[in-house]
Amino acid sequence: MFNALIVNKNDEGKTSAEITRIGLDDLPAGEVTVAVEYSTVNYKDGLCLGPGGGLVRNYPHVPGIDFAGTVEASDDPRYKAGDKVVLTGWRVGEAHWGGYAQKARVKADWLVPLPAGLDTRRAMAVGTAGLTAMLAVMALEDHGIKGGPVLVTGAAGGVGSVATAILAGLGHEVAAVTGRPETADYLTSLGATQIVAREDLNETTKRPLEAETWAGCVDAVGGEMLARVLGQMKYGASVSAVGLAGGAGLPATVIPFLLRGVNLLGIDSVMQPYDNRLRAWGRIAKDLPMDKLEAMVQPATLSDLPALGRDILKGQIKGRVVVDVNA
Repeated sequence: MFNALIVNKNDEGKTSAEITRIGLDDLPAGEVTVAVEYSTVNYKDGLCLGPGGGLVRNYPHVPGIDFAGTVEASDDPRYKAGDKVVLTGWRVGEAHWGGYAQKARVKADWLVPLPAGLDTRRAMAVGTAGLTAMLAVMALEDHGIKGGPVLVTGAAGGVGSVATAILAGLGHEVAAVTGRPETADYLTSLGATQIVAREDLNETTKRPLEAETWAGCVDAVGGEMLARVLGQMKYGASVSAVGLAGGAGLPATVIPFLLRGVNLLGIDSVMQPYDNRLRAWGRIAKDLPMDKLEAMVQPATLSDLPALGRDILKGQIKGRVVVDVNA
């Protein structure tokens, strides 16, 4: 038997979460059983833990959209007992039980072996948010980052924090956008050379084009902020769009795309091909400064999760929450 945070929904549609003892027979089907060591708290986890259950497809349910741990048993020849692995995406924690349990059973195709230089805790300090950030940076690189500062919106969040650290570590000037002035020192410690107030970037304008300012952008917000950023990009520059916290709408015109040749690159980490995930995790182990990674980490346990789920939905989480499921 082992511990798991189980979310249930009653007949009135109200959800509740509690730590429960379950067994291997309770786990869903899959080729590989993993002894989970660490998971994280992401925005989707907050939705799954929130009122109504958010993205949860079935009850009872174990949230946690990513995890890292050690293979305990495998029916797939690619993995053997003792291998260190990481999982992100594939609707784990939504349609399939996720990382908020001491054991998980998943499809082998969903896993990636941990690269040298990362242990399971550091892998979850990176997590889905960090993988998404690296995919966004890689997309910018593939299209060419123009000379000048690279903008990161939602910079104090999980994706933004890791993107800031990666870009700074690669030698780029980073302009970090935040709506919380108290995070300025934190962002500077990650390598940001300029702090941009969210209200300044969101200032209403009727002009579809503004001064060419940004050599590239990782946008973790979307909505009106993304629309404003498009008009400030340098000619031929790219925006890697990864988030919808500001809404799914895009109140923009085609002018930045036609007259400036701006590239809008959509980044989705959920169903990335294996080779892409393996390449991105290898780049993370190589290019993410580990001292800066530690500065992002907020430790947590399974019992902390309900409150942390509420906090992340309110935008009150800074950096990365790493959940030690065995603590």
